[in-house]
Amino acid sequence: MEESLRQSEERGWATARTLAEALPYIQRYDRQTVVVKYGGHAMGESSVARQFAADIVLLKLLGVHPVVVHGGGPQISAMLDRAGVKSNFVDGLRVTDQNTMEIAEMVLSGAVNKEIAHWITMAGQQADVRGIGLSGKDAGLLTVARTTRTRRDPDSMIEQQVDLGFVGEPTRVDAKLIERLISSDADWVPVIAPIGVSEAGETYNVNADTVAGAVAGALRAKRMLLLTDVPGVLDADGQLIRQMSVADARALIADKVATGGMIPKLETAINAVEAGVEAVVILDGRRPHAMLVELFTEHGAGTMVKA
Repeated sequence: MEESLRQSEERGWATARTLAEALPYIQRYDRQTVVVKYGGHAMGESSVARQFAADIVLLKLLGVHPVVVHGGGPQISAMLDRAGVKSNFVDGLRVTDQNTMEIAEMVLSGAVNKEIAHWITMAGQQADVRGIGLSGKDAGLLTVARTTRTRRDPDSMIEQQVDLGFVGEPTRVDAKLIERLISSDADWVPVIAPIGVSEAGETYNVNADTVAGAVAGALRAKRMLLLTDVPGVLDADGQLIRQMSVADARALIADKVATGGMIPKLETAINAVEAGVEAVVILDGRRPHAMLVELFTEHGAGTMVKA
């Protein structure tokens, strides 16, 4: 019993030391906006999702203004399968026809968005921190244009335009609603689904990383955190790169060191930094408290991209 009490007391002192060491970082992010892109396999695990929500609440209570942008590709695929709607892909990109778009909006703006907002509200109920679910369709938040892609015909080697359907790219972010929410006396946490509207009023599905980057740029965020399923960006030897410049990121893409899904993440980071975000961090969202380690410790987590 005495040994157990001693260990408990030591844990208490260790916690106090950790909090004291975090003070400079807490002050650095006081009343600063941090945009978090939440997605990947972690979204499908309720225990990880609840821990994510609790960490977002902690950020809010520490004086940070978190804004969450989420994905939901696996959830869309599961619902399409249940509805008997077959997905077509071009170079890894889902072709979104009218039926697919309706289901994507139902899943993203409905089930996924409201669940994340609900978990944040539940985690913050004692301090009255509340998640509020939005999509790019609310208050003119996200205006988009139809995405255009080209591919080279393997036989003729001629560039051909590919029609991806209702897939959009952000052209304008009207951040007034988000700014009002995060600056309110009440502790609101905006949770944004990646759905946008064209100038003609059509609804489009948008890549969540791209939306997060556009929102972070519009808000001039202090940090943007891209939560992924990998530890960060790896160099040619497979070692984690702790920090890089925009020029370094471009070189990784040009030299084909960055491949697959890391390329659009680096492109998102580059665009966000050039739009005014101080830094973007690509980190493993599956690890408990990864956001806290990145923001409030000396060594951080993942790969930071700066100007």
